[in-house]
Amino acid sequence: MSSSLLHPPAHLSPSVALQLSQLAPSLLRNAPSSITSYSLSSLWAPAESPELWTTYENLMLSCLRTGDEQSAHLCLERLTERFGAENERVMALRGLFQEATAQDDAALKQVLGEYETILAKDPGNMPVSKRRIVVLKSLNKTIEAITALNQFLDASPTDAEAWAELADLYVSQGMYPQGIFALEEVLLITPNAWNIHARLGEVLYMAASTNDSGSDKYLAESMRRFCRSIELCDDYLRGYYGLKLTTGRLITNPPQASRQSKSDTGLPPPDIKTVERLNEAATSKLAEIIRRNASGEAGWQGYDEAEIIAAKELLDRQSAPIIR
Repeated sequence: MSSSLLHPPAHLSPSVALQLSQLAPSLLRNAPSSITSYSLSSLWAPAESPELWTTYENLMLSCLRTGDEQSAHLCLERLTERFGAENERVMALRGLFQEATAQDDAALKQVLGEYETILAKDPGNMPVSKRRIVVLKSLNKTIEAITALNQFLDASPTDAEAWAELADLYVSQGMYPQGIFALEEVLLITPNAWNIHARLGEVLYMAASTNDSGSDKYLAESMRRFCRSIELCDDYLRGYYGLKLTTGRLITNPPQASRQSKSDTGLPPPDIKTVERLNEAATSKLAEIIRRNASGEAGWQGYDEAEIIAAKELLDRQSAPIIR
């Protein structure tokens, strides 16, 4: 049985998800359909393991991604038989199946109504609360989704995934200070998440582009976040891309002491020579990533193609003015 089925399917590439869903019929035929527990018959019944139920859940989600509703429904039935229809996780999976098979917004609204009925009886059902938020977002009810996420986080303030989702919703509405706050909450929970440091750097950069009065503060902090990102992950392309972008802008429009002081941010404005060295380092690393990725070197092929193209365009665009 594929080891990919023991990892969260959201992290699987579309090609791997398709491969797993194509194997679903044979996997379901060979895997036990039920487990008999706490009876004499369990002596000769197939042994139960956590991996079996993880496999069913992940296989269901992979099948939904590729449109194999029949196999997904069979996985759901076996999970329901084992854990019961009232199990919180099973209830959320059943709702997810209904979401995936909904044909229009009217069907999604019906699913939303079922979630609200469940939560009216059991407000502490966290899996269903999350599914409700997803449906609100799918129906473009962004403000309601933000409200629901804030209520969810009041009950579960250490859910990093929920804080990250809240940050994305705030950013989608142009509410950058709120998005920054939400991402800072993520980093309180996962301080070494280099992708979140880079995401925070991106949001700070967006805030700098829309807020003239605080642009220097946001831009300087954005650069620091990208530095922290690549400190934690030496080959993180998005970190170097952001560092190149922010340092290029700081070189073009250096922060002025009259607009930013140590008392405003807790840190002094970045020294222009330091910014220039960081820009050179980012340029060198991006060029190395592009070159080694293009040559097919082992260990340099995990980058997204769109990010490689964007990095190349950034280098070409920022180097053009200095050509004599």
